[in-house]
Amino acid sequence: MPPPRTFLPGSTVGVMGGGQLGRMFAMAARRMGYRVHTFSPDEDTPTGQLADREVAASYDDAEAVRDFARGIDVLTFEFENVPTQTVEWAAEFCEVRPSANVLHICQHRLREKQFLASGDFPLPGFRAVNSAGELADALKELGAPAVLKTAAFGYDGKGQRKIERREDPAAVWKEFGGAHAVLEQFVEFDKEVSVIVARGADGQMAAYPVCENVHRHHILDITVVPASIPAEVDVQARVLAGGVAEKLDLIGLLAVEMFLLKDGTLLINELAPRPHNSGHFSFDASLTSQFEQQLRAVCGLPLGSTESLRPAAMVNLLGDLWAKGEPDWVAAAAIPYVKIHLYGKKEPRPGRKMGHLVAFGNSAEEAMHHAQTARAALVRADAPATKRRAPLKSSR
Repeated sequence: MPPPRTFLPGSTVGVMGGGQLGRMFAMAARRMGYRVHTFSPDEDTPTGQLADREVAASYDDAEAVRDFARGIDVLTFEFENVPTQTVEWAAEFCEVRPSANVLHICQHRLREKQFLASGDFPLPGFRAVNSAGELADALKELGAPAVLKTAAFGYDGKGQRKIERREDPAAVWKEFGGAHAVLEQFVEFDKEVSVIVARGADGQMAAYPVCENVHRHHILDITVVPASIPAEVDVQARVLAGGVAEKLDLIGLLAVEMFLLKDGTLLINELAPRPHNSGHFSFDASLTSQFEQQLRAVCGLPLGSTESLRPAAMVNLLGDLWAKGEPDWVAAAAIPYVKIHLYGKKEPRPGRKMGHLVAFGNSAEEAMHHAQTARAALVRADAPATKRRAPLKSSR
């Protein structure tokens, strides 16, 4: 079997998807001397604003996809919900990393959970649900509360609903729209954590420190690194993430979201075969950002160090901050140890990720304080009052 191909600086890397993950990937790639082409259905995308070439066409346009692939050396992704057929068309003309099989597994919740279960990875109980009757049976097996999720194409809390005790399964199913779904056991967790791991074409792996995450309305709100967890849990989480990457035969980057239970048990929640929101801290706070690491992995270069330079916290900036006009960037920039990242999106909408802040501190708690203070400063005096966020729980 021939050795995996290496793509050196000067090569052209293609990115499927045009969002902020591709934008930050393009920054890392261009800094290292690569050219970047991006393909998505939209124009003037966050990625396209920094790419050497932006192609706006449907993922179902075979001719456009093949033409795009002819102009690049290797293709990667900032968005896993790309049709398998699209990836196969591209693979006729260029290297594709990660493979279509990895995307096929990770873009479908049921396939993902069946894959994890086949590898004996720890995860909450689940059942496939395709009718009101199957939902009723699954609720009897798993109990309530439980979480009903669409089987395909869900992210940021979209396509999911918590089912409480004594709710009527038939009414819930009708409200849900009758899509193929997965019912998951509801987990009373102590913390939500994630691990981002890279795996190169040669099998080399490198994992980032465990991230501690807080979600608000199913959207990531705050990430703090290092996580306030015991050392043995940190090791276990990294080993789990590496095991999943190896079983997937991944070439690229993988985010593994997990629940940490009060007894120290870890359960895998979801996978994302690309850079992840919880890894944005690495752009400023790590020797090698997750975006540079993705580039290194898919191009066949040695992986970089994942060492953190200082404790850091990341807070998301959603479109809600624009409700009373442009946020007060001067006030946020005046707070020491804070970095501002904006994604070039023109239309702020409630719940839409418009950017993020990364802050540093001598401890994770201090970094989080700086990040939250800076975000609060963005809200102008004439904006409506917002409910104060609860502080992140910490054992330190």
